[in-house]
Order: sequence, then structure tokens, then C-alpha cells
Amino acid sequence: QVVLDFERLGEHAAAFQGHDVGFCCLGTTRAKAGADGFVRVDRDYVAQAAELARAGGCKHFVLQSSRGANAQSRFLYLRVKGEVENLVQAVGFDHCTILRPAVLLCKRQESRPMEWVAQQFLGAMSWLFPTAYSVPVETVARAMVACVLQPGQGKLTVLENRAIHELGKA
Repeated sequence: QVVLDFERLGEHAAAFQGHDVGFCCLGTTRAKAGADGFVRVDRDYVAQAAELARAGGCKHFVLQSSRGANAQSRFLYLRVKGEVENLVQAVGFDHCTILRPAVLLCKRQESRPMEWVAQQFLGAMSWLFPTAYSVPVETVARAMVACVLQPGQGKLTVLENRAIHELGKA
């Protein structure tokens, strides 16, 4: 494990050398980082890491994005996710996989009361609609690994929530 200063990511280019595959799940919240900090982490850091990975020899980049990502969205979160998807694709990897999960079901160390309520509700809804509104983080992680072991055809693969569920359980 290498600890990097993302404010000076370019100084850590050696950490990105010699890897065939890159996985990126980097993100924060607007509540934690403010609007500018959110954009810096979720778009700028991710795009710069992708560029360093490609320069270091990475051939397949796997990006966790979000359901509804759209560079034209009026909503900051969805717009930034769409912008970073476009930036990562433009880097020129041999293959790029983008996962767009719905609400992530996980246990957090920090307190997020509204997220907890949403997770309880969506966790219950998953009994009726298992792939519609949420996905456990473990399923996303398994899908990320599986997409590298069974890469799709062409330069780009985009996996929506249902496909993440299917691949993550295979």
C-alpha cells in the first residue's frame, strides 16, 4: 500500500508504474468537502490518477461511477460523475470499464443519519426488487474484479446496476 498526497499527485508518478489494471473507487461527498472539494476529489483527482496510470503502462482502467452519471446534468453530483467518465475515456486505455451502481449498501464508521435511513429502506426494498435501487459494496467489488478477468469486447464497457449485480454474483 502506498500513501499519496493527492494535492501533489504528479510527484508520485512512480507509484503508477508497471500495473496492467487500475481500479478507482475514489470519491467524497459535498457535505464533507464542499462543492469545490467534491469536484476536486471526484473529478480532478480521478482524472489525474487515470492519466498517471496510463502513462505508467495501465491497459485496463475500472472506474466506479454512479447511476445517472451525465456530464450535462443540472445536478452537481451527476454532472461531475459524467464529466469524469468522459475524462477517463479520453485518456486512451486499451479497455475502460465504468460501473454505475445505484445506492451503495455498506457499513460506515462515520455517522450519516439520512444515508442510514435510506439504506434501511433500500435494503428492505431489495427483497422485492433486488437489482433496482441498491447494491452491496461487496457485490460491486466482485464485479470490478470479474470484469477484468472476463473483459468485454471493444474499448468501453459500461455496467449499470443490474449488470453489476449479475457480474458480482457470478
